[in-house]
Parts: sequence; C-alpha cells; structure tokens
Amino acid sequence: MTVTVEIDLGYEFSVKAPPDEVFGVLADVPTSVSHFPKVDRLVDMGDGVYRWEMQRVGTAQVGIQTVYACKYKSDAKKGSVVWTPVKGVGNAQISGSWKITARKGGGTDVVLKTGGTVDVAMPALMRVIVVPVVDGEFEKLVDKYVANLIKRFGGEL
Repeated sequence: MTVTVEIDLGYEFSVKAPPDEVFGVLADVPTSVSHFPKVDRLVDMGDGVYRWEMQRVGTAQVGIQTVYACKYKSDAKKGSVVWTPVKGVGNAQISGSWKITARKGGGTDVVLKTGGTVDVAMPALMRVIVVPVVDGEFEKLVDKYVANLIKRFGGEL
C-alpha cells in the first residue's frame, strides 16, 4: 500500500547580495543543491534534468528515502528558475520556482514556491502518522535550505 503526501510550501525573503549573484547560485543546480540538507546524491541526467536522492530518514523498521528528478529551466532576464517533475523517476513528483528581483535600495527579493507529492510505501492505516511526519520533515529541510542560502547571500535585509 502507498500513502501519498502532498506538499505545498512558499517563502519570501530579502538578502544583501545583488540579484546577479543570487541568480547565479540558484540557476546553477549543483551549487544551489549544495545548500540543501540531507541530500545523499545529486545525479546530472543531462539536458537540465537532475535526480535527487535524499538520505534515508526514519527508524530501522520504518525508513523513507525520497528520490525524484526535475527538469530545470532558468531565465536570467525574468530572474526565474523553474523546475518540473520528471515522471517515472523515484517516489516523488516535485515542482517549483525561484523568482529573483532587485530590491529598491540594494539587495535582492527572493520568492520560492515548491510542492508536489511524495509516495510512501506504508499501510493506509499509518496515513495519520506518516502524512504529518513526511510533511514536517520536508518543511524542516526547506527551512534549513532557505536559512543556508540567506547565510550564503550575506544575511537578510
């Protein structure tokens, strides 16, 4: 049996670094992902597609490893990085975007939207336990990712 967990997160923050620096980091997938916690491996599958293999989390009896692939497209003129799920790879379908804009007075405004689904092989009766755990773990990872990026970009404004 599989339990599907839906995830939907959004963040808005401003950093001291200029927009071109922020875009350069976020558009370079391996550099950006190097700030994301608990990534076991990032595999370049070619043509802007990367497979994420997260570290296994949970207990010895109940462990979850999330694996998924996304196709990335960046547009420097629009200040955007967009990723879409690659079907048939792993147990999750994740999409999202970065929006990077110059801030009046200096610095950069950044908007992150991400979400999707994670399929967890568990009995359906475990749903009430699994859904909040997976959702909470994903949120903690993205919170840490954003905090790491803010630090990388010289702090918040």
